[in-house]
Amino acid sequence: MMSSPLRARSSNEVDPHSAAHIYYGQNAIHKSNHFRTRTFSTNQAPTFDRTGIKAPVRRSSHDETTMFGRTYLVDVEQTIKNLNEQEDTDGNFQITIEDNGPKVISLPTAGSNGFNRKEVRGNYMLSNLYQEMFLAKKHGQSHIFLDQERLNENPVSRLSRLIKHDFWRNLTRVIDGSVIEIAGRDPKDWTDDPRPRIYVPRGTPEQYEYYTQVAKDRPEIRLDVCWLPEEITPEHVRDLNDKPGLLAVAMEETVDIFGKKTLKGIPFVVPGGRFNELYGWDSYMESLGLIASEQPYLAKCMVQNFVFCIQHYGKILNATRSYYLCRSQPPFLTDMALRVYEKIRSEPDAKQFLKTAILAAIKEYHTVWMAEPRLDKATGLSRYRPQGLGVPPETESTHFTHILEPYAKKHGLTFEEFVKAYNSGTVKEPELDEYFLHDRAVRESGHDTSYRLEKVAANLATIDLNTLLYKYEKDIAHTIHYFFNNKLPVPKEFLVDGMKPGHVESSSIWDRRAKLRKIAIDKYLWNEKKGMYFDFDTVKKEQCTYESCTAFWALWSGVASPAQAAKLVAIGLPMFEAAGGLVSGTEKSRGVVGLERPNRQWDYPYGWAPQQMLAWTGLVRYGYSEEAERLAYKWLFMMTKAFVDYNGVVVEKYDVTRTVDPHRVDAEYGNQGLDFKGVATEGFGWVNASYVYGLQHVDAHCQRALGTLSTWEQLYKQRATLYEKDEK
Repeated sequence: MMSSPLRARSSNEVDPHSAAHIYYGQNAIHKSNHFRTRTFSTNQAPTFDRTGIKAPVRRSSHDETTMFGRTYLVDVEQTIKNLNEQEDTDGNFQITIEDNGPKVISLPTAGSNGFNRKEVRGNYMLSNLYQEMFLAKKHGQSHIFLDQERLNENPVSRLSRLIKHDFWRNLTRVIDGSVIEIAGRDPKDWTDDPRPRIYVPRGTPEQYEYYTQVAKDRPEIRLDVCWLPEEITPEHVRDLNDKPGLLAVAMEETVDIFGKKTLKGIPFVVPGGRFNELYGWDSYMESLGLIASEQPYLAKCMVQNFVFCIQHYGKILNATRSYYLCRSQPPFLTDMALRVYEKIRSEPDAKQFLKTAILAAIKEYHTVWMAEPRLDKATGLSRYRPQGLGVPPETESTHFTHILEPYAKKHGLTFEEFVKAYNSGTVKEPELDEYFLHDRAVRESGHDTSYRLEKVAANLATIDLNTLLYKYEKDIAHTIHYFFNNKLPVPKEFLVDGMKPGHVESSSIWDRRAKLRKIAIDKYLWNEKKGMYFDFDTVKKEQCTYESCTAFWALWSGVASPAQAAKLVAIGLPMFEAAGGLVSGTEKSRGVVGLERPNRQWDYPYGWAPQQMLAWTGLVRYGYSEEAERLAYKWLFMMTKAFVDYNGVVVEKYDVTRTVDPHRVDAEYGNQGLDFKGVATEGFGWVNASYVYGLQHVDAHCQRALGTLSTWEQLYKQRATLYEKDEK
């Protein structure tokens, strides 16, 4: 059952589709913590009985006004109790299609002052009711007036609304003294004494002074404020692992309530789940969703935080925790900055914002991606090859047990003793060094983990990284030429080796770099016979054979020729397209899995939001709009169906081959976004983004079909029928 169009509402009435903090907030007029003593009333036109005598106008209750929907008068705790006992038959605090309850409950109506009751039926409406009760409870409400429109809302509208007005809000973070004890919590901190800790770079003494004062003013939070050294080395990062902490990010000067100057954090959006800090390529994908949600300010803030990271940590970090200081992630800064600029270009500081972001990208390009060890000089291509020592500390304590135990036995040490000895360097194991070199490279690639990259990642010039760097080169050339009159002076803080004071960048050198990279990509990564892009092993000097969905990034970046794009679409789409969108890699490339060779989360049969979003954009760029719409529809349908059937679930990744429960992922890290009680309040960052961004790639007919949970096949059949009628 779908909701009717929004009716006109009085100025003091709460919109039934408003965000939870508004709908259940203290200032909401249409509800309170006690029952209202009057009914809604309406006027009716006079009627006449059979005798012709004018009948009196009857005062009707809101129950009798069905045109605009009904309002229920609900006891929050009692309703939760009733739903738990009757509908949540598996006791997981979610109402799904797997529960065996009667799928119906009666609620008192507001129009009858609770005297009459009406039934709420079906899994979707009941799960929405369950979610609304938990939201009301979270906002301190014990009794509420609940609009029926909130329960039978079109699922596309509901999920879009939640993302735009609730999920983004709940995933937004700042780092400053007001919330440092919350932001500082790290579910990946496995030490004996986890506590809030902040590491401050030497170039921001004002932040060190600020956080030191916070620690003095609030001793109860046990904030540990630490300086980072001038030069950050792998040895120093390793030595910080026993004291992991947040890394300071961008702040701005403000005035407190006493008129005194202070600092406040610049906000950013986190992925969600156990990922509670600023992440690298997650942030780019989230920015696409934020812009689609008409929230460019937050996307702008994340660019500013990235610029801060490049200035003070030398790179856009994997994430802003101390153990990530040597590791970056796939670079998207130029496209991110240009998209934000297009939204804020009328603002007075827009040009300066774009200039600073491009200067930071130029510095990152030279010092990270075009410097050793990431640059392979023989091919001119780049690799994910971060520095680092020891065992990555952010993983679960048992993650590397099967790798490390044989070495512990070899040295006659307990597991814990060996890890400590290996991390400190007192025990040398070159084979382990090689293993963890590749493991860190996998994590820097963002594709952790996949058999495509296992034990070889640091040697690969991947198609994904090099298409991104091609996009950097083209974006920088375009920006310098069109926005800065082909002259971009480089200030002192952005100078790199080889640049002298007063250095000026022009577009021509960047155009040449892009042309050279395309030549190298065509030579080493393109396979004309197979019509696909592949990674290149720079050590073995041979092209890899793993068929990866990242081949479509060549369309996103524009590096493919029209002929290459045509081959890639013709050959690649059938290989990767599944019921719910694109799989990360083919089943053939993944190989056989079992107890000794478990599945990896970036392999078949799993699909991820970034792969979908970049493919849609790339296909549209080359004129394959119909293919982009079909793929977007399949992904959106899968998300919407899971959202409807499974209590509003939105998760980190999906099994795109499953048509019933695609959110169930059986891989080494499980699935983030599943662990909630009653209602999902965050979703997952880049999956939220993929939904609102994906809706921009399908037409109104598709969006209506999504709301009725029509499969792509049903929609296609319906369209074919309509076309036949039009032709007749």
